[in-house]
Amino acid sequence: MSKYRIINIPDPVLKQVALPVDKIDSAIKAQMNDMLEAMYDAPGIGLAANQVGLLNRVLVMDLSNQKAGEAKEPICMANPEIVWESEDLSNMEEGCLSIPQQYGDVSRPAEVKVKYFDQNGDEQLLEADGLLSHCVQHEIDHLDGILFIDYLSSLKRNMIVKKVQKLRKQGVII
Repeated sequence: MSKYRIINIPDPVLKQVALPVDKIDSAIKAQMNDMLEAMYDAPGIGLAANQVGLLNRVLVMDLSNQKAGEAKEPICMANPEIVWESEDLSNMEEGCLSIPQQYGDVSRPAEVKVKYFDQNGDEQLLEADGLLSHCVQHEIDHLDGILFIDYLSSLKRNMIVKKVQKLRKQGVII
């Protein structure tokens, strides 16, 4: 069982901006590993620190399909920053572990380049398109206090919030 519990809307920590990580030390490495465990347990493909109640700029992702027997391919990022984005847009249905069982179409830049520090403290550059592009942008949004529902019309956003509240009352989600 994971050390972290995933926080759901309307918890205010999800709307806060996370602070940069000073250095990748053993505590940050442990946080990344514990976040990966929580993400895999959920199951999900991405998780930002805000979603487990931490306000540092750390996120984890893994787009591998373990159900199909693929090996895990975790990506751990500290201080991710989009340094380039395409003018072309991509529309994709997104969901979120903090907004259980709810989905919406979100338009984002089709391709991005993200500079970040990995678990070893080494600077990396990720070039992403497709699902990886949507996922990394979605998780960076979390670190900036932005949820995917913020891109939807107020009508759709309010419907989703009400559905999550109803699921909570029914005991389907915590």
